[in-house]
Amino acid sequence: MYRKNRLRKNEEFQVVFKRGTSVANRQFVIYFLKKEEQESFRIGVSVSKKMGNAVTRNRLRRMIKEAVRLRADEVRTNVDFIVICRLPAVELEFDQLRDSLYHCMRKAKLFSESKKGQGIRP
Repeated sequence: MYRKNRLRKNEEFQVVFKRGTSVANRQFVIYFLKKEEQESFRIGVSVSKKMGNAVTRNRLRRMIKEAVRLRADEVRTNVDFIVICRLPAVELEFDQLRDSLYHCMRKAKLFSESKKGQGIRP
């Protein structure tokens, strides 16, 4: 992920949590907030210490960011979103994690309509 595509400050996370909407499945919760003046999407990833040690948590973060990067051209440009991992995500392989994340992102309507059905899923 490029630096411009990341939520970094606690204040940015809190705005999305307080004003945003959420969707969830068994592995992830996604909070999202539309920002019309924004030119690219921004993502934040939250992985609790309950998930395991630092190696496990960082691995989950990297896999989530990679899954989003693979379809970054399809993600809406005017949105900030936060992906929160739930405990069942620890046991998933990358393909399963990616599919579960995309399912949650589709529920949140984070993919742009114009690209719908055009891309081949990796």
